[in-house]
Amino acid sequence: MKRFAFEGVLALALLSSSSLLMGCDNDPSKGKEKAVVSAPVETAPPAEEAPAPPPAPAASAAAPAAGVSLAFAPADSSIEFTGAKVTGKHDIKVKEFTGTVSLVEGDPTKSTVKVEMTMASLDSTPAKFLKHLKSPDLLDVEKFPKATFESTSIVAGGANGATHTVTGNLTLHGEKKSVSFPATIVTAADRVTVKAEFAIDRKDFGVTYPGMPDDLIKDQVLVKLNIDAKKS
Repeated sequence: MKRFAFEGVLALALLSSSSLLMGCDNDPSKGKEKAVVSAPVETAPPAEEAPAPPPAPAASAAAPAAGVSLAFAPADSSIEFTGAKVTGKHDIKVKEFTGTVSLVEGDPTKSTVKVEMTMASLDSTPAKFLKHLKSPDLLDVEKFPKATFESTSIVAGGANGATHTVTGNLTLHGEKKSVSFPATIVTAADRVTVKAEFAIDRKDFGVTYPGMPDDLIKDQVLVKLNIDAKKS
């Protein structure tokens, strides 16, 4: 009888250990490209250092091509994050954001994108987690109500078969950093679609809360973009 009892306890212990190990490997960013994060790119020189205006172009010079403004919003696009801890993961959706793509000559490498996200609109489950996510421990949405992204370059080619690599300034949690990530971009005369999945390190943006000692939060957060920008 004692032998059977011991074997039962041993089996339960092995099962518990296996479950814990599986939880420790709970990483939604596994296998995904990690964004390259660096100092923000200055989009214009400071006013006191602004260069002298260039000479007026000759009358025969062609004017630069104007971009076609394409808009996107939650009605037909999505911006989502997935964060994880030892015991599980949470999918987070941005329910309020506005964005524009300035498409120049149908060429992504000549074009730009801007987006503004309302952080109080983040949605996830359970409610207790969502409340903590918005608290000063994590994103502190009352202090930092907006997050923004503005591209500084888009070049052809990208990791894992992506068509392009997008670089831009991301301001999140009061921290502004340049991030580069692969994206698949498809253009038409009056439409652009962008799909991307990549990981960012939350600590790069000052989100350093470690989690509970027995349920630590992963540093890498998966970002999922599904953008459908159209001419309004």
